[in-house]
Amino acid sequence: MPNPWTGKGNPYTRTEVIERFNDTLSKGQAIIAAGAGSGISAKFIEKGGADLIIIYNSGRFRMMGHGSTAGLMAYGDANAIAMELGEYEVLPIVEEIPVICGVHATDPRRRMWHWLGQVKDMGFSGVNNFPTHTIVDGHFRSVLEETGMSVKKEFEMIALARRMDLFSIVYVGTPEEAVEMAKSGADAIIAHVGTTVGGSIGVTNAVVSWEETIKRTQDIIDAAKTVRDDIFYLCHGGPINTPEDADRVIQATDCVGFVGASSLERMGVEESLTNITRQFKSISVKRKN
Repeated sequence: MPNPWTGKGNPYTRTEVIERFNDTLSKGQAIIAAGAGSGISAKFIEKGGADLIIIYNSGRFRMMGHGSTAGLMAYGDANAIAMELGEYEVLPIVEEIPVICGVHATDPRRRMWHWLGQVKDMGFSGVNNFPTHTIVDGHFRSVLEETGMSVKKEFEMIALARRMDLFSIVYVGTPEEAVEMAKSGADAIIAHVGTTVGGSIGVTNAVVSWEETIKRTQDIIDAAKTVRDDIFYLCHGGPINTPEDADRVIQATDCVGFVGASSLERMGVEESLTNITRQFKSISVKRKN
């Protein structure tokens, strides 16, 4: 339902986003959500027919030519960056598609109920847990857990978003996290199997095999299904880079869609700009004496 004050499609209620997803599935189509780090990206992602746009702080770093992992580092205020991207670049550009705000739930400086109120007032239709500590492991993850910056904060943020009628689409890296997100009321769960492989700034060594990708994705889905049966499941990361890759996972698991950030926005820019520049450079001129 378009906003009567702006004529735009934002914001949507949680129920309206769910209805949109179910409508896509009723047509036999996969749900496609895409990260946007600029207004121009959002404009043409919408034109391509995506079901959802997600604003991440990492999107800004991607469009600056840096790896998405920069979004996990202390290179800026993640929450402020996502809000600024939404307010000045994406929300004024999109016509109809719902836009989701990435929320760094473990930021100890934010009163989360207050911040989610601002997210909702800005016109976002929901939230996502990014930057997320679910993709941090090892000793550093233990330190985060012990010093008040636990993944539990992300579960709590999603539970609060549910109470505020905000749609939630969340990253998880393990079956255990999927269970907690399901208990917190997440509407859609993204099985994150690792940093996207490929491109000029994608990883090359931290490669997850296809066998492991499919197994981890289904394990996450199976775990969440023990809690609720009304969750949408999407795949993301690792070797899932192209439409063919996403189709491979969707056909082999209970996933009904794909979330593309680097694989949609960054790869699209890299390939198209490289090719069109080469085409221009192929123009010949007559040499002047």
